Amino acid sequence: MRIEGIILDWAGTTVDYGCFAPVQVFLDIFEEIDIPLTMEEVRVPMGQLKWDHIQTLLQMPRIEAAFQEKFDRSYTEADIDELHDRFEPKLLAILPQYGKPNPYVVETVHQLRQQGLKIGATTGYTSTMLSFVEKAAKEYGYEPDHWVTPDLVMDKGRPYPYMIYENMKQLGLGHHAQVVKVGDTISDIQEANSAGVWAIGIVKGSSMLGLTEAEVESLSPEEERQIIAGVRKNYMEAGAHGVIEDMSQLPAMIEQINERLMNKELPYANPHQ
Repeated sequence: MRIEGIILDWAGTTVDYGCFAPVQVFLDIFEEIDIPLTMEEVRVPMGQLKWDHIQTLLQMPRIEAAFQEKFDRSYTEADIDELHDRFEPKLLAILPQYGKPNPYVVETVHQLRQQGLKIGATTGYTSTMLSFVEKAAKEYGYEPDHWVTPDLVMDKGRPYPYMIYENMKQLGLGHHAQVVKVGDTISDIQEANSAGVWAIGIVKGSSMLGLTEAEVESLSPEEERQIIAGVRKNYMEAGAHGVIEDMSQLPAMIEQINERLMNKELPYANPHQ
């Protein structure tokens, strides 16, 4: 038994280094209702369907209390809808600028295809949102064999497993132990664990790291080592089976997983869960 397919996340994993497009828009829409958010708060639910992301933000005790104080009532689903209505057009306006593939993505995907692996993709974006990103990424040379968005699986996005299952169905992948999911958020790891596939976290370019490429390059070796170790720890505690620093390390990680499969290890027997 060997790995046959890779399911890649989009923003923060294969494009949009640091996952900044949605972060900025979340900050903007809450600023508009006079409830400023921190970057850290915005990144906690990253990877979820955007409506769910807004709901999770509003459920955070500090933000929920701020909403209560501002409007003298608790938030409702109508408030989530209104914020989402503000979010979508703002994001669509900037998404074409965030389709450039992250370092090593194009070369690594080409290498994996040469080895016969299928390339799928999942996201927290809707189909409309992803169409802008996918078009821009394609111009740079990155295009998965298939991609699935939450609205294509009845809005059952992460942490549900259905986007992965739909990729598996469309790509003809037969066994979940032969599938690897790579992502840059805790939601990605949860999605992989829910689907029973191998969960791999990526550090550089990730929402978990939350730094621009220039900021990463300006780190001292010791700063970089400490930050990478912190992100790795968070992924592993969330149930990841492994962590890569960047996409160039993915082929070697797949070979390690193939060895684990040869030793009869399966992803759903993850000791970290």
